[in-house]
Amino acid sequence: MFCSLTMIEVLFFGLFLTFVNADGVADVVLSCSLVEEGAGLGGMGGGALFTRTPATLVLRDIPVGPDESLDTLTPFVPPSVPDPDLILFENKVSSPEIPNAGMLLHADCNEQEVMCEISRYTPRGLEEGSDPAYFMVSLSVVGFDFSTSLILQTLPVDKDQQTLVQNKLSLPLSQSGTLLTKVIFLVFSNINSVSAPLRGDVLLNCGFKQEEIPLAPEVGLEWRLQHRGKGRKVLEIKTKLDDTEGATVVHGERKGSSVDGAQVLSEGNVSMSVTELKVVDEGTYICTVNLGHFHAQQIIQLHIIQPPQVSLSEEKLFLSKSSPQTLSCHCAKYYPLEAQMEWFFLPPTETEPKLFPNQGSLSSHRQHGDRTFSLSSHITVPPSFSPGTKITCRVSHPALDEPLYVSIVVESPQSDSYWWVLGFLVVTVLFFYQVMK
Repeated sequence: MFCSLTMIEVLFFGLFLTFVNADGVADVVLSCSLVEEGAGLGGMGGGALFTRTPATLVLRDIPVGPDESLDTLTPFVPPSVPDPDLILFENKVSSPEIPNAGMLLHADCNEQEVMCEISRYTPRGLEEGSDPAYFMVSLSVVGFDFSTSLILQTLPVDKDQQTLVQNKLSLPLSQSGTLLTKVIFLVFSNINSVSAPLRGDVLLNCGFKQEEIPLAPEVGLEWRLQHRGKGRKVLEIKTKLDDTEGATVVHGERKGSSVDGAQVLSEGNVSMSVTELKVVDEGTYICTVNLGHFHAQQIIQLHIIQPPQVSLSEEKLFLSKSSPQTLSCHCAKYYPLEAQMEWFFLPPTETEPKLFPNQGSLSSHRQHGDRTFSLSSHITVPPSFSPGTKITCRVSHPALDEPLYVSIVVESPQSDSYWWVLGFLVVTVLFFYQVMK
C-alpha cells in the first residue's frame, strides 16, 4: 500500500510523496537537488565548487497496477499560491515511459532512499540559455537496481503581465507555479553492480528511449571501461534508426564484446555482452548513448569473482609423543584478494568447536598468470591434543555464499612396532626386486 503525506511536508522537509488520480495513474513527488557549478574559493586555490539548491520533481501519470490500493490517496494539488522562489518541475511521464518507474511508488513506504539530482543541460551545437531550456535528471534508488538519466525540455507557457518567473532559473512558470517540462530522451539500466565468474560471461544492461518524433536519424553508442585511473574503449556502434542495409558500423576493441544491433533498433536495447571474462575486465563500465544534439549515460560496476580451492596439507594427522606437528591449509586460485582463514578445534569430549588459541602464520599472497591469488595458513598441533580431536580450517571469501570448511581428525601416535613392520616390508620388497632382476 502507498503512503500519504501532505504537500507542505514534501516541499519543506524533503520527503517523498505519491498521489493517485482517479484513472489509475499516480503522481510521484520527489525531493531533489538542483546542482549548479558555483564560484571557486577566491584566493585559496579551491577551484570550482558545486552548489545544491532544494528542488522538487513531479512525475505525473505513472501507471498503477490493478492490485494497488488507492483508497487512502489523494490527487496531487499544486501550491494554492504560486511561489517564484520554489523550484518545482512538473513532468508528464506518458511519453517516453520511464522503465520501472513503478518502483518509485513504493519507495517511501519501504524506507528506500531516492536520489534525485537536476542540473542545467546544454545540447551539443546549441547556445547556452537558448529557448527551450533543458535539464538533466539523475534518478536512482539506493540499494536497488533502478537508475535512469532523463533529459527534460521546458514547454511553452502563455505569457501575460501576471506570468511569474522563477527567480533562480529565470524561466516562466505555469499558472500553478510549476516549470512545465516533458521527457524527450532517457538512458536507463536495471543493474548498478554485477558480479560474474572468471572465464564466465556477463550481460551489462543499458537501454534508451526517446519521444515519438525521433531526435535524430542516427544513434551512437559507446561502452568504456574505467579501472584504477585508466580508461579504454570497449565497443562503439553507430546505426541509422531507419534500419537501412549497411547502416550499422561496429568497432569493438575487446574481443568477445557485442551488442545486438536488431534490438538497438526495435527496443532501444544497447546492453553489451562480454564473454570469457578476465580479471582485467573488472571495473566501471560507462554506457553512453548519443542521439543528435543529446547524450546521456549509465554507469555499471562489474566485479570479477573466483571462489577458492581449499585443501589441507595432510590426509591423516598422527600425534607425535615428543614434538608438535605442522598442519597447513591451502587456499588457491581465488579472486579478489580478500580471503580470511581461521582454525578451530573440537575435542572428542565437547560439542562446540573452539577457536585455535594460536592462529599460526600466513604465507605471502601468491599471484598467478591469470591474476588469481593463493594463500596458505600454517598451525602447530601440540602433542597434548587428545586423539579424536577434530581440527577445521574455515575459509571466507566474497565469491562464497557461505564459508568453506575442511577438517581432519587427530589420530593416536603410531607405535614403534608399526615402524618395524613397515621397515621389514620395505626390505622384503627390495630383496625380491633384486632376485627377480
